[in-house]
Amino acid sequence: MLTLSQKAIEMPASPIRKLVPFAEAAKKRGVKVYHLNIGQPDIDSPKCVMDAIHNIHLNNLAYANSAGIESYRKGLAGYYNKIGINAEASDIIVTTSGSEAVLFAMTVLCNPGDEVVVMEPFYTNYRAFAIQTGVTLVPISTKIDNGFQVPPIEEFDKYITPKTKAILICNPGNPTGTLYSKESMLKLGEIVKKHNIFLLSDEVYREFCYSDDPHFSAMQIPGLEQNVLLLDSVSKRYSMCGARIGCIVSKNKEVMAAIMKFAMSRLCSPTVEQIAAEAALDTPQEYFDAVKAEYIHRRDVMCDMLNKIPGVFTPKPMGAFYTIARLPVDSAENFAKWMLEEFNYNGETTMVAPAAGFYATPNTGVDEVRLAYVLKVEDIQHAIKCLEEGLKVYPGRK
Repeated sequence: MLTLSQKAIEMPASPIRKLVPFAEAAKKRGVKVYHLNIGQPDIDSPKCVMDAIHNIHLNNLAYANSAGIESYRKGLAGYYNKIGINAEASDIIVTTSGSEAVLFAMTVLCNPGDEVVVMEPFYTNYRAFAIQTGVTLVPISTKIDNGFQVPPIEEFDKYITPKTKAILICNPGNPTGTLYSKESMLKLGEIVKKHNIFLLSDEVYREFCYSDDPHFSAMQIPGLEQNVLLLDSVSKRYSMCGARIGCIVSKNKEVMAAIMKFAMSRLCSPTVEQIAAEAALDTPQEYFDAVKAEYIHRRDVMCDMLNKIPGVFTPKPMGAFYTIARLPVDSAENFAKWMLEEFNYNGETTMVAPAAGFYATPNTGVDEVRLAYVLKVEDIQHAIKCLEEGLKVYPGRK
């Protein structure tokens, strides 16, 4: 019998991308669509990256080392040490995107049926990786009204069972933009120590922190050297989403040896992209300062405009380049489709990501959307204006 696997049936469509056909249809009708649904920055990649790509002269595009090009791993170690994270090249395995880093971590640490605790809303592809590995995600809810902050630490004890293998966090957070304080990270460390579980820390948005305090990495928590796996990527940091280069960093030699076996099974991460990623390590601080200032400006414009719309609320995120907004609608997914299928304002409309897909708890986040402030300010202003006008006439408004 020609049938699909249970994993194929359970695998959810991406809430970020599943409405793309509606957006494409709108464009074919001549409607301009502002994409606030996906975290694809419009920021130029650093010049040193593009120069490196243009200046590649290889006669044979050969396999790289399965752990990653040695000079790149040494460069990465230097980068981490510069920002206060103790790492050597031997602690690093280059992955084919940050996504593979998460997938490898779940695969190596968990058996089917094991549990990973995650704060919701969470990056939607964590659910996809969990399905692929047979992991059960156990959600702890955070609330939009307090900016999705880490719940009281005693809440975690209620969700940790003998099947719990790890806590998975994203700091700063996608989709919420929440930045975890040093105090919150140290408290998470206490829970990890108490139960002797792993802490998987997705830190791909590290450079986009908008508080006065520096980013505090999970690898800076004292006494957790054997428990922490840092998951990272060049995609957002250097506006290199298409390069698909990430890494795993850990002091746990047993874990890294196991990950290395999976890295060998896929042979290597792309050689050209690793060359570009290594060049990115020379990006001057002025680049990051300018990008950070631009995102703060975009965030302020978007959040201020959203909170002036009757019935709409969004907290002001302190990291990454996303915010979640609560809308006065019956269903954010129905509203998002309607905006693409039936509405335009002066020939324009806005595409958003329904937030329910970022939650594991059923019937949660149904009136919320995630918006990415990755467009120029003028485009953000047009996009939020379209959203405002759409809400005025949407038939499912609450």
